[in-house]
Amino acid sequence: MLFYTAKRFVLMLPVAIGVSLVCFLLVHLAPGDPLSAVLPTDASAETQAEMRKLYGFDKPLPVQYGLWLGRVLQGDLGVSIASGRPVAGEVINAVENSLVLAAAATLIGFVLGSLLGLLGGYFRGTIIDRLSSFTAVLGVSVPHYWLGMVLVIIFSVQLNWLPATGGGPQGSDSKGLNWDYIRFLVLPAITMSVIPMGIVARTVKALVAEILNQEFVQALAAKGLTERGVFRHVIKNAAPTALAVMGLQLGYLLGGSILIETVFSWPGTGFLLNAAIFQRDLPLLQGTILVLAIFFVVLNLLVDVVQTAIDPRVQRA
Repeated sequence: MLFYTAKRFVLMLPVAIGVSLVCFLLVHLAPGDPLSAVLPTDASAETQAEMRKLYGFDKPLPVQYGLWLGRVLQGDLGVSIASGRPVAGEVINAVENSLVLAAAATLIGFVLGSLLGLLGGYFRGTIIDRLSSFTAVLGVSVPHYWLGMVLVIIFSVQLNWLPATGGGPQGSDSKGLNWDYIRFLVLPAITMSVIPMGIVARTVKALVAEILNQEFVQALAAKGLTERGVFRHVIKNAAPTALAVMGLQLGYLLGGSILIETVFSWPGTGFLLNAAIFQRDLPLLQGTILVLAIFFVVLNLLVDVVQTAIDPRVQRA
């Protein structure tokens, strides 16, 4: 197990380096001048040259990449052009907020999706199977930003049960299991959970249907094993793939929640990326994309390790 984990970690390193290179080049190849956010339209050539030298944009791209990567390895992601604050502080705070939202949405989607998938797989060809399939297809088909606006209209505007926007009580930065904070989390978490719910439901349903048709399950039933015992074996065989799907969905939600966080004004990475794009804030954009990409790579490593711990056949394969 330790050798497998070490091997996966070594294989992760070139992927992480490649991710950093792609993030750096994609941002630099984007059209427009990143200094336009801080320079006036009538700035002189001398002022523009000084600003380029200050931010290191006057050097060749390979040199810029080397200097940038060296600072990144020391935890320095640069300074935001628009706000003048360190990028690392802004990204860490945004990642914390997005991680809370993505974890809540993934948990809701995984629990509901697994339940729908198990019911659909066990009761194939029945009305329960059809309802499970319909709900899963609906979950992956409904535009989540539209669903978010509908939930805001119903639960915030008409019923006045939950707040429409924001990341917590006004003037409070506390996070925890208290209703004052959770009530801001409910609507965006439900909105974000519909896509992973549909994906997990379809995956688990197909897995359960396939496992129930395998010979070892029929042999266990023929030997007199109870339904609960057969159910445990089905869950154990379906768990590795379901966990892999859940881990990928968590990574996707953490980095792909721009629309949801914009609709609900949730101060996460999606909201930060949206602001950085419109402000042409190159260091902030680079830092946010890099942190999200590295998080996704590390998350894949953790999912592989957990899969191996649950099912040793993954390591042998």
